[in-house]
Amino acid sequence: MGDDLSEKAVAFEVGERGFSHASPVSTQCKQAVKATPPAVVIRDGSVLLVRRANPPDAGLWGFPGGKIEFGEPLAAAAVRELFEETGVRADAGPIFTAVDALDRNSDVSVREHYVLVAALCRWREGEPIAGDDALEAGWHDITSLDNNLLVTSFGVTAVARQARALAAELYGTED
Repeated sequence: MGDDLSEKAVAFEVGERGFSHASPVSTQCKQAVKATPPAVVIRDGSVLLVRRANPPDAGLWGFPGGKIEFGEPLAAAAVRELFEETGVRADAGPIFTAVDALDRNSDVSVREHYVLVAALCRWREGEPIAGDDALEAGWHDITSLDNNLLVTSFGVTAVARQARALAAELYGTED
C-alpha cells in the first residue's frame, strides 16, 4: 500500500544459479534501456566466454557481445561482436532468450539497464583470442560454471545450460 504503482515497476533479475526474483524499479528515469546481442557458442560441451575489460562487468566472464549498430539485425550484431571480441567465426542460429541485466549503484539504485538478447551461434572456425574489450577469451566446460569455478556475469550459467540443450535439440550434438 505504501508503493505508488504508477511510479514503480517490477524487473526480474537472474542470478548465477538461474534463480529469479522481483525487485522494484523506478519508472521515472528517462534513460533508455540498452539491448545487447550476446553470441552463445557451444562446442564439445564447452561454452565460449570472454572476461570483460570494461564496466559494468569488468573482470567478470560473460558471453561475447556488445552494441547493436543502427539498422543491424540482432543475429548479425551477435556474430560481428563475436568475431571482434574473440576472432571466432560462427553462423547465427535462433534468438533463444532475453535476460535483464541491472547494473546497480552502491545504494542499489539502477545505474544502467541492459536487455541481453541471446543468439545461439554455431562455431565455424577460429580459436578464441581476446580482442576489442575482452581481457581473455576461451572455451569453458559448462560443468565448471555449475561449480562456480569462474566468476561470471548474472545469468551466464542459466543461459549456457539453455544453449547446450537447444544445440543438442537442433544439431543433435552440443556444438
